[in-house]
Amino acid sequence: MVKIGKKKIGDGNPTYITFEIGPTHSGFKSCVKYIDSAYKAKADAIKIQMVNAERLISNKKQLFEFGYLTKNRKTIKRKEESLFEILKRRELSKEEILKLKKIAEKLDLDFFCTVFFEDDIDFVKEIGCDTIKIASADLNYIQLIKKAAKSNLSIQIDTGMSSLNEIYKAVKTIQLEKNNKIIIHHCPSGYPARINSIDLNIIKTLKKKFNFPIAFSDHYPGYDFDILAVALGANLIEKTLTFDRTIPEVEHVMSIETKETKSFVNKIRETEKGLGRYNRKLNLSQKKKRDKIRRSAFYNTNLLKGTKLKLQNIEFKRPGLGIKPDEISKFIGKVLSKNVYSERCVSKKDFNI
Repeated sequence: MVKIGKKKIGDGNPTYITFEIGPTHSGFKSCVKYIDSAYKAKADAIKIQMVNAERLISNKKQLFEFGYLTKNRKTIKRKEESLFEILKRRELSKEEILKLKKIAEKLDLDFFCTVFFEDDIDFVKEIGCDTIKIASADLNYIQLIKKAAKSNLSIQIDTGMSSLNEIYKAVKTIQLEKNNKIIIHHCPSGYPARINSIDLNIIKTLKKKFNFPIAFSDHYPGYDFDILAVALGANLIEKTLTFDRTIPEVEHVMSIETKETKSFVNKIRETEKGLGRYNRKLNLSQKKKRDKIRRSAFYNTNLLKGTKLKLQNIEFKRPGLGIKPDEISKFIGKVLSKNVYSERCVSKKDFNI
C-alpha cells in the first residue's frame, strides 16, 4: 500500500484516478480549467510535466510522429512535428506550477509532476508534493531514479517499452535507498497506442511479480480499457484530459474530453461496486430476498397429534421461510405434538424436540 495525500493506494482501496494535463494544456489558464473539471468529476489527482525543452532536447530538428483525430471524428491520420516544439508547449514556470498546486489543494485534489531533471525533484519536494512520476523513457535513467528515491516521496514509474529486467532494476534502485513507496505503471506505448499493444494481462503479471500497487496509464482512445484494467486489479488509473480530441497535436486523440470526466469517474466507481467483495458473505437484505425465492417444507395432508412424520407427508414450496429442504431429515420420523393441516408450513414447534 502507498499513500498519496489522504488516499491509500493498493488492493482493498478505491481506485485512485489521476488526470494528466501536461501534454494537452495550452498554458496556465487552460490548466486551471482542467483542474476544475477534475474536481467536478471527483477525481483524486491532477498531474503535469516539469518540462524544459532546451535542457532535454539536443537536436531541435528531431521529428516525432503521432496520430491525430480528423474533424469528422472518423479517421486517425499521422503527422510529424518537431519534438522540441511539442515539449516547448508543455512548459510551465515554477511560479505557475506552485499556483496550480495551491488551486488543486483548495479543491482537495492531489497534485504531482513527472520530473525530468534532478533539480526538479528538489522543487516538487519543496512545494509539498507527495509523489514523483518517472517517465517510461527515463526508466533506465538510474541517476534520476536514485535521486527521486532519496527524496523519500513515493515514486511512480512508467514502464512503456521496458523489459521486466529493466523494471526490476529500477525498483531495486529505489529500494536500495530504503524507499518502498513504489507504484508501477503499465503504460502501453504509442500516440495513440495500437490495440494489439495494450496487453492488459501485463497488469496481472506485474501484480504477481511485484508487491506494489499497479497502475494503468492509458494511451488508447476512449476508456473501455481503463474499466477493464480496474477489473484486472489496477490500483490507479491515469488518463489524459483534453477540451477537444480533434486538436491536431500529440496525445489529444487518446485523451478524454472534459465533458466526459464525470462519466469516466462514475464508470470506474460502478465497476468497483460491481466487482464487489472477495468473500462470499450475504448481507441481511440478500438473505431476505433469498428466502423469498427458496423453498421450505409444507404439509401436503392433515396429520393427527402422535403421528410420525414421513417424507411423503411433505412438499417443498416457496417461500423458504420455514424448514429448508436440506434440514427436513432432522424431522423425519419425529412424532407430532399437535394436529397439523395441509398447506401449512412445517415448524419446529410441531414437535417436542
